[in-house]
Amino acid sequence: MKHLYYLIALLFPGYLFSQNPIISHCFTADPTARVFEGKVYMYPSHDIVSPVERLNDWFCMEDYHVYSSENLVDWTDHGVILSQENVRWVEPESYSMWAPDCVFKNGKYYFYFPSQPKGRKGFSVGVAVAEHPAGPFFPDPEPIEGISGIDPCVLNDTDGKSYIYWSSKGLYVAQLKDNMRELSTAPVQIKGLPDGFKEGPFAFERDGKYYLTFPWVRKNTETLAYAMSDNPTGPFEFKGIIMDESPTECWTNHHSIVEYKGQWYLFYHHNDYSPHFDKNRSARIDSLFFNADGTIRKVHPTLRGVGITDARMKIQIDRYSETSRRGVKIQPVDSDNMFEGWKSCFSSKGAWLKYNNVDFGDKSPEEIKLRVRSVNGGKIGVLSAGRKLAEVEIPADGTWHILTAPVATPVTGISNLEVSLIGGKDAETDWLEFD
Repeated sequence: MKHLYYLIALLFPGYLFSQNPIISHCFTADPTARVFEGKVYMYPSHDIVSPVERLNDWFCMEDYHVYSSENLVDWTDHGVILSQENVRWVEPESYSMWAPDCVFKNGKYYFYFPSQPKGRKGFSVGVAVAEHPAGPFFPDPEPIEGISGIDPCVLNDTDGKSYIYWSSKGLYVAQLKDNMRELSTAPVQIKGLPDGFKEGPFAFERDGKYYLTFPWVRKNTETLAYAMSDNPTGPFEFKGIIMDESPTECWTNHHSIVEYKGQWYLFYHHNDYSPHFDKNRSARIDSLFFNADGTIRKVHPTLRGVGITDARMKIQIDRYSETSRRGVKIQPVDSDNMFEGWKSCFSSKGAWLKYNNVDFGDKSPEEIKLRVRSVNGGKIGVLSAGRKLAEVEIPADGTWHILTAPVATPVTGISNLEVSLIGGKDAETDWLEFD
């Protein structure tokens, strides 16, 4: 089944939607986003259902994929770029290919990844090198000497120097040699950070300030927090929280922050497709903003995510921008296969969902198509900017139908949608699309 999902993603690029989570055919944790060649490339780890009993209740990762997008909506899966099977120093079947990073320097792409080395406990960090951001990547025969830990992150500073950060009972930093494969300074533990478990450092520079961001357990599960400095190695001053703990108690969060086309974005993960097992995570994106003094505004996670949705694609309105307080629930389409996504369940007349930034183009669609069902019979209304686009009557048979209705009012350009129950007793909507 896993291979079927990959095939669908390659044959139908629109299969990877803009809503959160952004990749809908496999798990994608610890997403590191980088801008290369005018696109965003995302390098996540890849959670899988464990094939070995010893990891049934723990993280299990055997390889890495890379994804790219020009609009943060349509994501291309470039396939596996590195596996535990083709790295000489990695313990075979350790399933320990945890959170990675990738940077460009000296005309090459350097992919940094942690894993368990052969015959030893703990983690080392290795490097694989490519001519292109999607590979092929060729791993060095040995890991970087002097690093014991996980979650590598590399910062290429404005003066040409490069620094690598990682976690190992605290957060560490060291300068890299120009070859990007060796340390040129001894590792230093970063001070000035709050007590409590910390991992997953991600460092970046903005307007002459250096930001060290990291998952931090202040109570029971991870927040995303940050500190600032005038230098890439510190001293850092703790500033606060970027994102609060998961409302559904997903224990981990892991992230990256990137500027693309003038907007900053937070890439992070959540266990959307695995609500009862938080070791299988999925990548999300939300917009991130700075205050005038350079501090980061707190990001509140959304289902809608980012980007402009093409009206001609299947719009998953359950990834809503806003919803009425009562009368709407979001539930799995198939609780035995979460990759089928979710449905919007309307239980009272007047209940509604809003979904923003839908692009109708310069030609109005002629019809709307919805996948819907109702046990007791219902009528769904679809509006754009307060104008009625369509009404759809759903038969009371409890069966999924794909129904079509004419678009009553011409609509072009970018607009917001509102979907509501305007008649009957109940209705469930899986998706809708125009034309």
